[in-house]
Amino acid sequence: MIVGIGIDVVDIARFERSIVRTPALVARLFAESERDRPARSLAARFAAKESLIKALGGHAVIRWHDMRVVQDAEGNPGFELTGELSHHVRRLGIDRVHLSMSHDAGIASAFVVLESDGAG
Repeated sequence: MIVGIGIDVVDIARFERSIVRTPALVARLFAESERDRPARSLAARFAAKESLIKALGGHAVIRWHDMRVVQDAEGNPGFELTGELSHHVRRLGIDRVHLSMSHDAGIASAFVVLESDGAG
């Protein structure tokens, strides 16, 4: 059963201007393993994190470093959730977090679907 969805889009040029103007923003928003990427990739990861926040219904227990965008062996994106966010997701009965990301024509986008098997 779907228990939450979220979508976000980011203007890549605007995002790049923000991280050039405020370099500390990258360290605040992204785990160390996410940082060494081009602006379009960081913008897509930011959109992914914002999409997850929307799917969860807000910012209450969310810290940026508690949601790390990772890739599986086939290159598919997903999240590694840690800290209080991981506990919060379990308390909500969420069993799976699906993530799709893209960047094209100056826009980065992400879509998140939260799913529960309903057994909890």
